[in-house]
Amino acid sequence: MFEDLPLFAVRLLLGFGLGIALGFAARRGRFCTLGAIEDATYANDTRRLRSWIVAIGVAIAGVHALELWGGLDLSRSIYLGARLEWGGLILGGLMFGFGMALNGTCGLGTLRQLGGGDLKALVSFLVIGVTAMMTMRGLTGIGRIAVTEPLTLQLPNGFSQRLPEIAGLSGSAVSVAAIALGLLIAIAAFAQIGVRANLRFAITGAAVGALIALGWWATGIAAFDDFDSRRIESFTFVGPLGETLYYAMLSTALQPDFPVGAVLGVIVGALIAAKSSGTFKWEVSANAADMKRRLLGAALMGFGGITALGCSVGQGVTGLSTLSIGSVLATVSIVAGARLGLYVLVDAKRTVRRAQPGTPQLVTDRISCTDP
Repeated sequence: MFEDLPLFAVRLLLGFGLGIALGFAARRGRFCTLGAIEDATYANDTRRLRSWIVAIGVAIAGVHALELWGGLDLSRSIYLGARLEWGGLILGGLMFGFGMALNGTCGLGTLRQLGGGDLKALVSFLVIGVTAMMTMRGLTGIGRIAVTEPLTLQLPNGFSQRLPEIAGLSGSAVSVAAIALGLLIAIAAFAQIGVRANLRFAITGAAVGALIALGWWATGIAAFDDFDSRRIESFTFVGPLGETLYYAMLSTALQPDFPVGAVLGVIVGALIAAKSSGTFKWEVSANAADMKRRLLGAALMGFGGITALGCSVGQGVTGLSTLSIGSVLATVSIVAGARLGLYVLVDAKRTVRRAQPGTPQLVTDRISCTDP
């Protein structure tokens, strides 16, 4: 079917198709990293957090199954390079996480909201995309390199960032151990509170994890070119937003690839989910303060996501699926940054209210996306 198409076009189409499925699953299953952290912190509801953990476990198992039986070469990804940019991973992760809290959702959530008619998400999309391109190839990129380059560790020859290899495993034992670990993580996520009672969240996590693995299959097996220097990849949602805007402006000079297809596909998938469930609704910011918060958050996400080499999905699921120690550093930093942002936005406000007699006390102050 695709024999006559160039491989970049095949990757574009596969990204679009898989993106539709991801956007649909994420919106219907309320998959949101910030929402998961907020629910667990303020509502003692860990279902979305467990859904995220299931996604990580399934992605780990799926990716290493592709490595073991499909010939996937994970060493051609950005997550297992010879340089451990630990300073950028930590600093960028903290900035992205804090910005995610200010924005109200992550990059995937922004696209999911946009598909549901939220025009605030359109503004966030534009700011994240422009800031990401500036950080990759523009003025803010100069500052990024100046700050993070001294905080980079050049790994010795033959040393790997992969946790199983650091533990002393080699060859096929790495993949086998990773598959077992991934399945164990996925099963353990809902073992305590039961899968049947939380089926929606369990299925959503499994679907997201499987789609992450299929993204690796699309770029690393189905449309892989041995002579192409482009790295293999799966879903991530900071740099691709910038690439999508860049292609829209300079299409004649560029070849769209998997990331552009994925971004457009997620929006379409979220739109289908919103329309089919009757939740599509045009929305705008309630006031100028809300818009200013989102603008600042989106800018931090664009800079931080590029500096950390990924977002809450790009590092927090796709990166972790490779079991890279760098992805662990970035993900922990993203979660810490998000928690700090929630503290500033929620806990501090509640402290002020308690200190002012007569001020109404709200049951909750939702920051993250609340789409059904």
